[in-house]
Amino acid sequence: MVSPDTIRTAIGVVGNGTALVLFLSPVPTFIRIWKKGSVEQYSAVPYVATLLNCMMWVLYGLPAVHPHSMLVITINGTGMAIELTYIALFLAFSLGAVRRRVLLLLAAEVAFVAAVAALVLNLAHTHERRSMIVGILCVLFGTGMYAAPLSVMKMVIQTKSVEYMPLFLSLASLVNGICWTAYALIRFDLYITIPNGLGVMFAVAQLILYAIYYKSTQQIIEARKRKEADHVAMTDVVVDSAKNNPSSGAAAAAANGRY
Repeated sequence: MVSPDTIRTAIGVVGNGTALVLFLSPVPTFIRIWKKGSVEQYSAVPYVATLLNCMMWVLYGLPAVHPHSMLVITINGTGMAIELTYIALFLAFSLGAVRRRVLLLLAAEVAFVAAVAALVLNLAHTHERRSMIVGILCVLFGTGMYAAPLSVMKMVIQTKSVEYMPLFLSLASLVNGICWTAYALIRFDLYITIPNGLGVMFAVAQLILYAIYYKSTQQIIEARKRKEADHVAMTDVVVDSAKNNPSSGAAAAAANGRY
């Protein structure tokens, strides 16, 4: 018979895989930044916030804080490395005040996590108390991370289009939330259950919106394509007309020159 711990480990491994997919989802954004040589209007805040979330979960998973949490450490340690790579690229292609702001946020995060670690390890003398303090902070940051798609969901409702809410990411978020909720319930861990349970709810809400607005999205995309095709056709007609009647084109140019 398979033991609960073995099942928990297997679920955690799957959860690590889905979490890795979510961590890697911004790669196309940074490929664009690399090609453009500029961060344009992109913000570093989501990546800095995710880095803080990962650092707190690594602290939570340490043997001195919450033993038997190696899978929590591995995926969040990997997440830290990925987010630091994103932030390094952002800094490389940003200028002036934007770069300074990101560096200040990074410094504040490192100082905050270091302070929490020092206080918890020195003032809290049991695993239960350490887990509670760090766990509460992780719940707060983790819930904030899972609630981030609310702005996208609002845009979907306003525009009646799911064009900017990829189905794949919503499904990955759902599987990830289910895996980590199950992982936390097998050997009950309140602090992992709360944010991931909320993550499942938000992912289900996204999928419901996707089902509601899928048809209207296709109609919007088709209407846009027709409009673009009509514009191209009209441009071709104007060009052909100018070629067939050069005198009218010259007259128009002369008229424009007088003004």
